[in-house]
Amino acid sequence: MNLNPINQKFLYGYDDLFLLFKKLNTKNKLPNKLIISGPKGIGKATFSYHFINYLLSKNEEYPYVIDKFEIQNENRSYNLIKNMSHPNFHLVDLLEDKNKIEINQIRRAIEYSQKSSFNNNLRIILVDNLEFLTINSVNALLKIIEEANDKLLFILIHNSEKKILETIKSRCIIFKRQFTSNENISFFKELTQKNSGDIFNLEILNNYLTVGELFHLFNFAKDNNLNLMKMSLKSLLIYLFNLKNLKSNDYVLNLIFKLIQSYFFYKSLEKRNLDSYNLYSFFLKKIDNAKKFNLDFYPLFLEFENKVLNG
Repeated sequence: MNLNPINQKFLYGYDDLFLLFKKLNTKNKLPNKLIISGPKGIGKATFSYHFINYLLSKNEEYPYVIDKFEIQNENRSYNLIKNMSHPNFHLVDLLEDKNKIEINQIRRAIEYSQKSSFNNNLRIILVDNLEFLTINSVNALLKIIEEANDKLLFILIHNSEKKILETIKSRCIIFKRQFTSNENISFFKELTQKNSGDIFNLEILNNYLTVGELFHLFNFAKDNNLNLMKMSLKSLLIYLFNLKNLKSNDYVLNLIFKLIQSYFFYKSLEKRNLDSYNLYSFFLKKIDNAKKFNLDFYPLFLEFENKVLNG
């Protein structure tokens, strides 16, 4: 099962926000510069694609099904957006082989914003992974945001664990979203038709707060024949440390970084002494430096295994 937001036909957990946006739009009071902010993996992009579909498919033969929060298979706008060919939609997102959203992507959005719509309908620019904009990209985006008219809607998606510049925040209306652990577990069951308690060891499950994280770990375990009911945080980390080609696997690296922090929180910090806090700070700084300067991660993981897991 693919969790790519652009393909998701069902929406979970956003009923109230969707209906609020619908109400504001009906009264012509929906702001045209929106930021949807919250932890990574809670469905912010899926919500955005669903609301965009509602706006663009109103007059189509198979419009958005509001009472079910569902996109029909025959929905014309859904299929056009999925193929990146909808004349009233433009996407700016982090490209697969890049670590920043570059200014050329914003320039293409500027060109799109300056074109006239053949049917004079609303046009929408969706910016996903807002936190990956470069300074030059931010400055270019500010220009089109400031000049936006009522026929141009900006929806910006932000991972709340990362900072965004005040210049962007001050020009948009921010809607923050977060779900409880129980809510995310419930959404995971709706997505997969499986109980998370039958798949994940409780020690691992307690470290996953978003449905997206649970879903990706579930798929990773399935692809690698892992039984997560029998794996502790420690055994999972050791398994990951020994995988080949770590440097080129962003998902595994991010998973390791998250689990290292979780391990300290649930294990080392239980002692609540100065040595534990110092060790925690020491490895957090090493992780940040490894990411920042693109260093070899293996020595860091080996040191963590020796000093913490086996210490």
